[in-house]
Amino acid sequence: MSQLELQNNTSTERKTWFADVILPVPIPKMFTYRVPMEFNDIACIGARVIVQFGHRKILTGVIGRLHETPPAKYEAKYLLELLDEEPVIQPLQINLLQWIADYYMCTLGEVLNMALPSGLKLSSESKVQLHPHFDYYESELDFNEKETAIIEALLKDEVLSYGDISKLINQKTIYSLIKSLVYKGAVLLFEEVKEKYKPKKETRIRLSQALADDKKELESLFESIEKKPKQEAILLHYLQEVPVFNHPEKNKEGIEKSSFTQADLSTSSLKTLVKNGILEEFQVIISRFDSYDAALKEVTLTDIQQQAKDEIMSSFQEKDISLLHGITGSGKTEIYISLIQEALQGESQVLYLLPEIALTTQIVSRLRKIFGDKMGVYHSKFSDNERVEVWKGVLSGKYQFVIGVRSAVFLPFDNLGLIIVDEEHESSYKQYDPAPRYNARDVSFVIAREHHAKVLLGSATPSIESQYHAQNGKYGLIQLNKRYGSGELPDFKVADMVRQKNKKLLKGEFSTELIEAINQALSLKEQVIVFQNRRGYSPYLMCQECGWVPKCENCAVSLTYHQYKSELRCHYCGYKEQVPSACEACGSTNMKTIGFGTEKLEEELSLLFPDIKVQRMDLDTTRKKNSYDTIIKDFENGNIDILVGTQMVSKGLDFDNVNLVGIFDIDRMLHFPDFRSYERTFQLSTQVSGRAGRREKKGKVIIQSRDTEQPILSQIITHNYNAFYKNELAERSLYGYPPFTRLINVVIKNKEAQLAKTAAIKLANLLKEQLGAQRVLGPEEPLISRIRNEYLMEVVIKLERSKINLTKVKNIIQEMALEVLQEKGLKTSRIIFDVDPY
Repeated sequence: MSQLELQNNTSTERKTWFADVILPVPIPKMFTYRVPMEFNDIACIGARVIVQFGHRKILTGVIGRLHETPPAKYEAKYLLELLDEEPVIQPLQINLLQWIADYYMCTLGEVLNMALPSGLKLSSESKVQLHPHFDYYESELDFNEKETAIIEALLKDEVLSYGDISKLINQKTIYSLIKSLVYKGAVLLFEEVKEKYKPKKETRIRLSQALADDKKELESLFESIEKKPKQEAILLHYLQEVPVFNHPEKNKEGIEKSSFTQADLSTSSLKTLVKNGILEEFQVIISRFDSYDAALKEVTLTDIQQQAKDEIMSSFQEKDISLLHGITGSGKTEIYISLIQEALQGESQVLYLLPEIALTTQIVSRLRKIFGDKMGVYHSKFSDNERVEVWKGVLSGKYQFVIGVRSAVFLPFDNLGLIIVDEEHESSYKQYDPAPRYNARDVSFVIAREHHAKVLLGSATPSIESQYHAQNGKYGLIQLNKRYGSGELPDFKVADMVRQKNKKLLKGEFSTELIEAINQALSLKEQVIVFQNRRGYSPYLMCQECGWVPKCENCAVSLTYHQYKSELRCHYCGYKEQVPSACEACGSTNMKTIGFGTEKLEEELSLLFPDIKVQRMDLDTTRKKNSYDTIIKDFENGNIDILVGTQMVSKGLDFDNVNLVGIFDIDRMLHFPDFRSYERTFQLSTQVSGRAGRREKKGKVIIQSRDTEQPILSQIITHNYNAFYKNELAERSLYGYPPFTRLINVVIKNKEAQLAKTAAIKLANLLKEQLGAQRVLGPEEPLISRIRNEYLMEVVIKLERSKINLTKVKNIIQEMALEVLQEKGLKTSRIIFDVDPY
């Protein structure tokens, strides 16, 4: 019997239903509960339920399966509550959650916890009430002063939370008091579960229907309140806003209550009119998002863009995934818009993924003008309630098209036709912590397969893997090699920092080429972007006498100096401390900042160019909800002359007046110890360079380097992606890296360094026995060997792309990890799996 048939059966056709429930716990299975008879006709797959888990925990779960088979090894408890009569998660999504759990080697509960917005989860809070058999006035028990206060408050309010009681008696720790009252039989404890999501409501006012229907009655009313000018003013204000006799249907909607206070009218008179039944006060649920008219204008494509679009459509006839390799400024967005419009006209849903929240700011305002209220936006800067509203908007069909960051892959689509993954090469699509450690680009392929949809990958600098698959025919490949309109690619210049330092030409850490180019741009009233992929004031402080460097007390890293807040901060665990006035090793006050972060660049540029406005855009300046929008709008409006930033400024943004980009320190990116360092440097440099000269005027890019002879620099300068790709592919083939292999990174953590090492050695040896020594690398200490007071060791597993059973290998890895954790002395270790880690 199918699941849908099972759901449609009535309670008379079957005696007992059982529900397998996905719970947000790191245990690799679903849990079976008995469905109460009253829920038989409405329980459905994808609905949320409240269940008891263990002796005391109350959890929110989602029904993953309905069936008639009781569990063999335990007696099923009843579902406590059914929260939804319609699914909040589609059946296709449950398949996706299971695939993610299997592929990324985590539990279904961990995936659910990530997928479901916090506002759709429930919170439980302990509550206290009087015992129904307790009579305070007849009781012969002794109660102290605080117990008495609690009982008297309960007699009045019936139910109190722990927090209420704590405030009542002005005492933080109240458990002993509650325990005493329970022991004396005075109170009972229970868990009250509350749904976090609350719809936004608006209070409105309307004229009573009897008055709205009878003009004479209304005229009579005005005569009766002739000597009450405040009440008369309120009624006149309402009738000006709602002409009830010309448009009687508008009275039902009324007007916002706030409009009366905005008009400086008497609130007490308004209350009187409501009390007397002349006006009615009511509430309506409203959207948290502004309303936009759906213009749905056709986008005019150039001949080159139209040709690219035709090639995409032709490619989709044969392949489900296609790669649009279009240089920066080539007009990929217009092609996306045209494809989205066609998909929506065909009644399909569309998901448009972007790697950074920063990118949504400009693109959203642009797409709103075209798609209006049909488009939803989904990212982590939204509040819980806003994200739930978008989730429910997708479920209800309000949003046919969603633009969002990686978490948008979890939205409850039921009819996806097209997924666009813009800047597909971006590492931001990869989730690193906590589990599931998924890549949204790769997950989109699975979603598309479930929905029989198409995926379009877009990039000016495709990932090596995507380009490899496109070159080998697995994906379709469409090239777009000309900038949109009359735009040209910028000119490049490399500043030799070693030569300039030897000749003492540097101003701080700025080359003469970059300073002169900035001066010229500012004199022409043009704007400048300076890119440095490191936030903070400087990487670290150092004592100039003994070389002491302040370190994080939880992690094996130096603390980054942030001048703005006058603190040292760890970018791994968040630990912070005040800047030391003297060296803690030798006592010297000769402390110096080493290196440049975005904050220090901002300060240096402000000193070099005191009459212009410099602004920084990095994680520190964009923590607040609307920070991105504010900075970008200020830059667009010309209120900022130089924008200094991390990779946030490198992609997707389109500014008419930017004709100069400075890449401050390319060497640091190139020499980062990661097999992808050259790839990421090429991508970031190309992306940030694309911000220069995007209209009629040709832009300029200055790259500062200490090694100007590096081959990759000439590839960046000449925009020669193909040469870069061939070199990189040869290196990957030689050393056995993706796309020729799959990688699984296994991280072993323990608060004791020796235990972490012992567990890692044992695990590596077991894996070598099972998989072969050539496939198992390590164990080794990672670059950062201690984070949040846990010592780390890594084992890397390299697997061939073909002729290997990946599922079987993953099962072996998990079994060997479990064997290590069961060994005495190693149980305190944690073993984390990261599939496709880089």
